[in-house]
Amino acid sequence: MQPPSSPAATLRWSGHTDVGRVRKNNEDSFLGLQFDAREVSYLGKIGEASLAERDAVFAVSDGMGGANAGEFASRITVEKITRVLPRAFQQGATGTAQGTDEVLAELFDQIHRALSFLGGSYEECAGMGATLSLCWFTPQAMHFAHIGDSRIYYLPAAGTGMLQITQDDTYVGWLFRQGQINEREARNHPGRASLQKALGAGNRYVDPQVGTVLYEPGDRFLLCTDGLVDGCFDSQLGEFLGAPPAILNPAQQLVTDSVQIAGRDNTTALLVEIR
Repeated sequence: MQPPSSPAATLRWSGHTDVGRVRKNNEDSFLGLQFDAREVSYLGKIGEASLAERDAVFAVSDGMGGANAGEFASRITVEKITRVLPRAFQQGATGTAQGTDEVLAELFDQIHRALSFLGGSYEECAGMGATLSLCWFTPQAMHFAHIGDSRIYYLPAAGTGMLQITQDDTYVGWLFRQGQINEREARNHPGRASLQKALGAGNRYVDPQVGTVLYEPGDRFLLCTDGLVDGCFDSQLGEFLGAPPAILNPAQQLVTDSVQIAGRDNTTALLVEIR
């Protein structure tokens, strides 16, 4: 519980997804939920909500697999989130809670097991898998978990510059982190979409990146799939996040701009601001 002198934060968010200019179906998805120990409420594409009584979770996922398996993978991901996180909230209220890292690791493991089972059981689901980048907002902090090449960016209100707080689980991402290639070279590398980690997709183990950010009013977070960064450099994303929103759904504007520049992949963005 927060002390009475520190009112609970309010979140303002916007989200949008686009199939792009090449693909025929959209295997991206995004999710917003508020939940407590008793119920889960789905959030719309835009909105504002307090964290005084209920936590919130936002997530983006890029599905993969034959036929409609990628879209199905996204639905499985959502179903597991609605089951695991409310149970964790209830355990916290009774003083029997796991740590947030353990809860998120369990969530990712459950999704991985479900996707792996279906991928190995049905021919039309062979290769089914998904990336997942998730932000869990409590009154004290934002807890995140991530696997794949979707991303979470963080722009502190203090003006220290935008940070990518997740790591791309690709060989190209590793090359970039080692300083062996620059951002432009990473964007154009032929192996940029080759994942080393994902949920399902024939992977044997799941080892998500987890962490915590102690937020302040004015902080902003961006969750996005790789289609968005295909059309926007980090500097452009930072400028967009740092500017006051000019429209009701800034995520839609960000996605539209990216698709106009690239559009080779499904493109999804979720913007969350601490008020």
